[in-house]
Amino acid sequence: MASLLIVLAAAGGYLFGSIPFGLVLTRMAGLGDIRAIGSGNIGATNVLRTGRKDLAALTLILDAGKAGIAAAVLGYFLGTTAGLVAGGFAFAGHCFPVWLGFKGGKGVATFVGTMLAVFWPVGLTVIATWLIMAAIFRISSLAALAAALVAPFAAYAWGRPDVAIMAAVLTVLIYWLHRANIQRLLKGDEPRIGGKKDKAETDASADSEDPDTPVT
Repeated sequence: MASLLIVLAAAGGYLFGSIPFGLVLTRMAGLGDIRAIGSGNIGATNVLRTGRKDLAALTLILDAGKAGIAAAVLGYFLGTTAGLVAGGFAFAGHCFPVWLGFKGGKGVATFVGTMLAVFWPVGLTVIATWLIMAAIFRISSLAALAAALVAPFAAYAWGRPDVAIMAAVLTVLIYWLHRANIQRLLKGDEPRIGGKKDKAETDASADSEDPDTPVT
């Protein structure tokens, strides 16, 4: 019975997390396929390239909320472990949605929503880390990578090894999905928040997905 509940939590979390809100919202607004512009990403950063800050903000909220709702609701009805599994699979659904050929976003907003739902102090720590790093360095991807890295250590420090393990697994996935950003960071080519991109940076962004992180 316990195994069945975990499977149900995984399936429910994945299906809910795989809803591509950025794609749905931009199509409803008559802006076409968001995957055809900018980096081709379905997250808030690429939605912002349409010039619609309202849609970008709504995408960010919904991408975070879908994981948070999946983790909170299934955790409430099926137990803590099921909630963690649902949150983790909601993250996987966002990054690898079956409806889009398993090509989704980079999951930072979804990661934040999951952390807030399974253990809110860690979620707030992640948000605070992102804001501090973004304010200091003005690089969205660097802020996202730092915020994700903090999560498992924060969870362990608060006595939640279960959350720490899940956060560590998701952080590894975030780093893998941001490998192109990491390469640009090492080269010093990663664009800054609010800065103008030169042609090389624009081409680099078009070749890889941008992080699902707020830049509004």
